[in-house]
Amino acid sequence: MTVATLTALRVDRRRRTVRSVGVTTALACTVAALFVLTMMVGSYRLSADQVIASVLHLTDNPSVDFVVRGLRLPTALAALAVGLALGASGTIFQQLLRNPLASPDFVGVTSGAGLAAVSGIVLLHAAGLAVCAYALGGALLAALLMYVLAWRDGVSGYRFILIGIGVAAFLDGLIGYVLSRARLTEARQAMHWLTGSVGQAGDTELRFLLYALLVLLPAAVLLQRQLRALELGDDSARALGVRTELSRASLLAIAVLLVALAVAVAGPIVFVALIAGPVANRLLGPATGGIAAAALTGAALLLTADLVAVHLLPVPLPTGVVTGAVGAPYLLWLLATTNRQGVGG
Repeated sequence: MTVATLTALRVDRRRRTVRSVGVTTALACTVAALFVLTMMVGSYRLSADQVIASVLHLTDNPSVDFVVRGLRLPTALAALAVGLALGASGTIFQQLLRNPLASPDFVGVTSGAGLAAVSGIVLLHAAGLAVCAYALGGALLAALLMYVLAWRDGVSGYRFILIGIGVAAFLDGLIGYVLSRARLTEARQAMHWLTGSVGQAGDTELRFLLYALLVLLPAAVLLQRQLRALELGDDSARALGVRTELSRASLLAIAVLLVALAVAVAGPIVFVALIAGPVANRLLGPATGGIAAAALTGAALLLTADLVAVHLLPVPLPTGVVTGAVGAPYLLWLLATTNRQGVGG
């Protein structure tokens, strides 16, 4: 390798690093602004200074503190945490399985959480924290089932996706059956949970998700080098010194835990995990694949969707309605472009 080639590689790497840091910083500032804006708007409008001072305990104003900390901060935190979790898990699935259509929404993880939660509501009359626990367990069991079924001397991304789609269809059918046996009040409660809304998060489960993010997001970022190597294929990854199956299992475990906890907190909010990664990659340009950027993009998308659902529509709606309305046309566009480009399996 010549000196000129090495110099060009260093310059290209430096440009990618600068682009990645710049985009990630801009996304973090955008998320922070949306986080504050979420707590400013409403029937009782507040300034940014009032919101920031109340959140940081810089002033003592009982009326403002009640509105900000008691009413709006939990919803804003839920949107932030769930968006971060969905964005990170979605891009890990897409890069690990090497398919832009690979998303927890479509490969059975979300359906497993939905079946467990709906069964808990309808059959066991569960509510609150118990529903979240059932959803978390259902997502983990569905992911474990898919991993076992997809294992053939290793896990192939294409096989994992096909098995995931089949498992999701089967679990969705079971959800329909359970709902058909429910009483009206239970069916209404279950359908509201299945729609997904950041406003339904309880303090205990939200706190658990925030603590988990402090561990799982840094772990995912630390494994980003292995993830990039696995994108090249198993043979290339082994040549680079990556333990392929261990790295793949670790990344899948992190992604599944993130989406399972997010669904347990807010219900199955669709399309955020699918959209966040590609949007972040468009912003990153040649520095594609950043997990932190995808997580921040997911948070920005969900905070924006919650603002639209609650404040910009004639009637307040669950957050999942807005993400579904935006995500469905995007999915059709992605299917069309993926088919033309001949990628995606």
